[in-house]
Amino acid sequence: MNRTLKLYIVFLVLLLVVIIYVDANRPKPINWMPTYELNDKIPFGLYIFEQESASLLKNDSIKKTSVTAYEYFDTDFDNYDSTGTTYATKGTFFSISEYYDIDEESTQELLYFAERGNSVFISAKDFSKKLQDSLKFEMDSEMPTEKGLSLSLTNPKLGRTNYLFYEGAGTTYFSKIDTVTTVVLGHQISEKKKNVNFIKIPYKSGYFFLHTQPVAFTNFHLLKKNHYSYTEKVVSYFPKEQLIWLIKGQTGETISQSPMRFILNQPALKYAWFLFLIGMVFFMIFNAKRKQRVVPIIKPLANTTVDFTKTIGNLYFQEGDHQNIIDKKIIYFLEKIRNEYLIETITLDDHFEKKLHLKSGKKIEDIQNVVRLINYQKKSYHQSVEDDLITLNSAIEKILN
Repeated sequence: MNRTLKLYIVFLVLLLVVIIYVDANRPKPINWMPTYELNDKIPFGLYIFEQESASLLKNDSIKKTSVTAYEYFDTDFDNYDSTGTTYATKGTFFSISEYYDIDEESTQELLYFAERGNSVFISAKDFSKKLQDSLKFEMDSEMPTEKGLSLSLTNPKLGRTNYLFYEGAGTTYFSKIDTVTTVVLGHQISEKKKNVNFIKIPYKSGYFFLHTQPVAFTNFHLLKKNHYSYTEKVVSYFPKEQLIWLIKGQTGETISQSPMRFILNQPALKYAWFLFLIGMVFFMIFNAKRKQRVVPIIKPLANTTVDFTKTIGNLYFQEGDHQNIIDKKIIYFLEKIRNEYLIETITLDDHFEKKLHLKSGKKIEDIQNVVRLINYQKKSYHQSVEDDLITLNSAIEKILN
């Protein structure tokens, strides 16, 4: 290895080390994805809210559930009284998410839950059609503004402070409500108008609290200026009872979409599946050793001499060079006689005719005819025509065949 090549290698190694060092030490870009997951410390995660939930939520107890509301109420009999028809659980059902991701069955369960004297608090940027129809409200959205939105609460006991939200703030609001029964708890103010973003709707014996700015509960806004104060005021509307916090899909757990999910979740099926795979591997390994490798078929080289001769003959024939073909036919015929019958072909006379007749068994008349035609061609000085070639070829074929 010469000195120049060594220098190039050293330079490339140093360059690679510098690139790795710079990449490892550069600041990581901020992840602005609104995950609303409890363990996420990114701007729009709920890590701080989850850690400070005991001080922010002044409830008797906080119970987290990672199943749907339908599963929580319909599969846990502890939630019912002795009759099995009335909820024994009392308190507030609580959910924070970017968008309303509660299924239809769970929505119906929440309506039943509120109907029996409980409360439901949901903070999301939209709500399902079923919930809108049941609670008699409609939603709309406005164009986002560069100056953001000012959030405020209507209760004078909570102060008249406006909180400016820009990062992650939603633009949806309640465009139509039942003003007779619905209580407006808060607004969002843009450059153009003042819209309702926080309401309290009575439903049978209970209440629904609906809020359209879930970003107020995220890490970013709990640490930004006085925004934590807005969050404290919002959760102050929670009744001082047990709080059931829906965290389904917000714990960082992902559900496998593999078609093998059921088999792998059952211990017996799981071990049977792995045993089958191991057995198949051993079968392929040992079965492959017992079989002979396929012997490839090698085609022998084709004898193209005859084809080449036919091609050359056709070329001469098409060009009309009959004399050349006649000469080669005579040469081939005499060579054949010498090799097969060991007869001298220098002089084609009566002695030659008798020897060929005795050794070949051909008619003497045919032999005499061939000899006559060959001698004629050797002594002739005129250009042969096609008829001469055909006549000579026919006479030779009678002897050789």
